[in-house]
Amino acid sequence: MKYAAAALLVLAIGAVPAMAQRKVTTSPKSPATGIASYYAQKFHGRKTASGEIFDNTAMTAAHNTLPLGTMIKVTNIRNNRWVIVKVTDRLHAANRRIVDLTQAAAKQLGFIHWGITKVRVEVVSKEFVNSLPFWEMALN
Repeated sequence: MKYAAAALLVLAIGAVPAMAQRKVTTSPKSPATGIASYYAQKFHGRKTASGEIFDNTAMTAAHNTLPLGTMIKVTNIRNNRWVIVKVTDRLHAANRRIVDLTQAAAKQLGFIHWGITKVRVEVVSKEFVNSLPFWEMALN
C-alpha cells in the first residue's frame, strides 16, 4: 500500500508540468489577444489538418485549440480592421502565435508588409456570419 501511494504521488507530480503547459482555449464568451502571422506561399496547395487543400487566397486560419471548422473574427488591434475566417489547420506546437492567417486575410487586416500584428480573436456563430452583408465582409 505504501509503495502504491508513493507511485501515485510520483505520477501526479510528473503530470503537473504537462498540465501547466496547456494553452488556454478561446471560448465564445472570452476573446483572446495575441500575435498573428500569415502563411508563406510555399504552403499553397498543401493539405491542411482538416483535409482541405490550403488556398492562400481564401479566408482561413490555423489555430491550435479551437475545433476545426470554427468561424472566428480576427481584429487587428492596431487599425481596428477585422475579418471572418474558418479554422482549417493547426499551428506548429512550438509556435507561440495565437493564429496564422492566409495572405488574403493578412492583406485585409493591413499587416501583409509587417508579417505580424497584435490581434483579438473571437469565436462567432455561423448565423452571425450569414447575417453580415457580403459587402461588409469584403470591404471591412
